[in-house]
Amino acid sequence: MQIKATLDRIPGGMMVVPLLLAAILNTFAPDLLRIGNFTQALFVDGAGTLIALFLLCTGAQINFRNVGVSLGKGATLLTTKWIVGAAFGLLAYAFAGENGLWMGIAPIAIIAAMTNSNGGLYIAIVGQYGNKTDRAAYSLLALNDGPFFTMVALSIFGAMGFVDGMFSFQSFIAVLLPILVGMALGNLDSDMRDFLDKGSSMLIPFFAFALGMGIDFGKIIEGGLTGIILGLLTVFLTGTVSYFVFKAFKWNPIVGAAEGSTAGNAVATPAAIAAANASFASVADLATVQVAASTVTTAILLPLYIAFLVKRLEKKGVNLPGDFDGPSEKASYSAS
Repeated sequence: MQIKATLDRIPGGMMVVPLLLAAILNTFAPDLLRIGNFTQALFVDGAGTLIALFLLCTGAQINFRNVGVSLGKGATLLTTKWIVGAAFGLLAYAFAGENGLWMGIAPIAIIAAMTNSNGGLYIAIVGQYGNKTDRAAYSLLALNDGPFFTMVALSIFGAMGFVDGMFSFQSFIAVLLPILVGMALGNLDSDMRDFLDKGSSMLIPFFAFALGMGIDFGKIIEGGLTGIILGLLTVFLTGTVSYFVFKAFKWNPIVGAAEGSTAGNAVATPAAIAAANASFASVADLATVQVAASTVTTAILLPLYIAFLVKRLEKKGVNLPGDFDGPSEKASYSAS
């Protein structure tokens, strides 16, 4: 039975198939694997640990002289996603009706969903289609976790005052540390670098499955059509804009598109904003279910969109990620 060969023939199969299988299982039989001990620890609760180990293995492949490239990519993705999300949220506020909604969507839901991204999904995608500097860029992308950048966006166009204390430097360091440990090991010992390199690809299907166990298709129904629309906007606006920004820098554009998602932690953002400013309380509950629906929608749709983009590039003769490797990270890219 050729399981690996079959998965390899499916674009993003090592990530998409385990994730969708787990999501189906979690939706219709959520308690099947929640039986405690090693089974639950690996297949349900293991995403954070497995991703942390993946980051450590990835960090070991980074040479100190290439750190600047990773930071540049991370800063570019972070800035692009925030600008798109904040700008679209501003338009939603401008055209909102008397009920404070635009096309039934709460503007704070738009900002919360679009300025945030699913780090696990990003890691899974670039683990298959990116290189080591693309993976290491995640250390900076951790900054968009939680409501901090949503608060910044709201403060910029005067919807509310800036709220302190919403960003935890400790949380940022906690994300960065596994990468730094891996970098130290890999740069101190080339044999350790080779040893840890094997873990990068091996871990992808396992943490993808664990991520899928956090997806409930019922959230799409609960959030309704507006939540699905928000998910579509997140994938096709933030993902596509980031794709072309990376293409303009002659970096791997698939890595840019990999940011077109909403993370599960963004579901808590509307409530956090309402707690900081009572004027948002009336739409906080609606915004919460819309962001939840966007989270599920993007988790399903983004891998499919990535598969489409990969096929498009392959038809143009682009080799992923090989055509974007190199000391300068400026591989020639002329395909339109």
